[in-house]
Amino acid sequence: MSILLWGLVRDQPMSAVLTQLRRLDAPVFFLDQRQVLDTTVQVEAGRTSRTTVTVAGETFDLGRVRAAYVRPHDSTQLPGLRTRPPASPEWRHAAEVDQVLNAWSDRTAAYVLNRPEAAAGNASKPFQLRAVSAAGFAVPPTLVTNDPDRVAEFLDEHGDVIVKSASGVRSRVRRVRPGDRLADVAACPTQFQRRVPGTDVRVHVVGAEVFAAEVDSDADDYRYARALGHRDPVLTAIDLPPDVTARCFDLAKRIGLPVAGIDLRRTPDGEWYCFEVNPSPGFTYYESRTGQPIAAAVAGLLAAAALCKEHV
Repeated sequence: MSILLWGLVRDQPMSAVLTQLRRLDAPVFFLDQRQVLDTTVQVEAGRTSRTTVTVAGETFDLGRVRAAYVRPHDSTQLPGLRTRPPASPEWRHAAEVDQVLNAWSDRTAAYVLNRPEAAAGNASKPFQLRAVSAAGFAVPPTLVTNDPDRVAEFLDEHGDVIVKSASGVRSRVRRVRPGDRLADVAACPTQFQRRVPGTDVRVHVVGAEVFAAEVDSDADDYRYARALGHRDPVLTAIDLPPDVTARCFDLAKRIGLPVAGIDLRRTPDGEWYCFEVNPSPGFTYYESRTGQPIAAAVAGLLAAAALCKEHV
């Protein structure tokens, strides 16, 4: 029985989990996307379906997998492929490998962190906010529109407003400033929210564990603090109030994410807002600054799942 890791070894969370699994001496099969052109996936349908992966001549039966950690990037955008046209055999091969493995990740009986189907909700922040609200977190007034007039009305109503992507595409959160070209939203639906004052708290849910880090930063988006001319954020591990912890577990469960990165903000009067949930969190940034053993927790979750499956 084995644990599958699928992604890029240079991806820090993937590398950290792989290191922790090797420390546990867990049986790991690492499927490196850098070898996508040397990778084939064969699906045998019938009374007993079977899916095998062959990499550079070596074949692995995915039926042996009992737990998986999947952080795939778009293989067609890897070096050597991103400049090829979609009609090229190499581009099509990479896309097909991604498609089959994503489908397997959704349908396998193995324990998967996280299934692509569950992670797909991140593609729509407004959709995700419905689960956030249902879990009991406060949500700031939000507008998603491509109508500049509606944006102007929202600004008049709320004054201090931030703008961000409405999709899962990574974007820089910033305040709307006087002189911003509101007419540009006509080209793309954009999300606006009333700015909530307070302190950012990043929470990582890993199975039945929770890791919270308070972020001390004066930047609108602490991830880009230095680029924006601000001091580096200071992160401190904290314990959440029990009710907030319960809400985080509930939210992750509602979305179907055993591993989740949850962005919270605690207001000066103690109210907790939630802005979004990351289904594939880059937790190593937080781990390196707080010492929280997040990678070890992910590896432990995989190893435990694989062991339980093995004894079923």
